[in-house]
Formats: sequence, C-alpha cells, structure tokens
Amino acid sequence: MIENIIVVLLITGSTLILISAIGILRMPDTFLRMSASSKASTLGFSLFILGAIFFFGDFGITFRLLATIIIIFITAPIAANLIGKAAYKSGSKLWHKSKTDELKDTDID
Repeated sequence: MIENIIVVLLITGSTLILISAIGILRMPDTFLRMSASSKASTLGFSLFILGAIFFFGDFGITFRLLATIIIIFITAPIAANLIGKAAYKSGSKLWHKSKTDELKDTDID
C-alpha cells in the first residue's frame, strides 16, 4: 500500500516538473516562463520529497525533508519575484498580448 502512495507521488511530481519544462519552452516572454517554472516545479519537487518521506519513514529524515519543503516554498516565490523585477528593470519586453503593465508607474529599486 505504501509503495502505491510513493509511486503516485513520484509520478505526479515528475508530471508537474514536465509541465514546468514545457511551460519554459512554450511561454512567449520571460515573465510567463518564470511563472511556469517557479510554480509547477516547486510543487513537483515537494511531491518528490513527500515520496521520499514515505519511503524512508524515519523521524530524523522526515524532519529534514519537511524542512527542505518549507525552505523551497519560502525561497522559490521570493527568487522568482526578484528575477522578475530584475528582468523588468533591465528592459525585458512584455508579451505583445499583455493587457496591463502594473510596474510601469512604479519605482523599482
């Protein structure tokens, strides 16, 4: 039974990472690529880690892996935000079908 849970977690995680990779290739601008890569890969990586938690089942390993998930969930959105601001500030163009530019009138520093 536990093996089935591990397999489902690993397959779901790898599917999300594959979706993230496809999103990086298919999205038209830097900001959409960044969004696709940060969201789907973070969740996919977390599902991989959950599969490892079920596989090992040891308290010490579980604690470290849960700490890893928490760190990834905290740092990935912050890193994506900072990369997006740096790309915007360096003059990366928005996709031509973008409706609004919310950072246009702000001072980014």
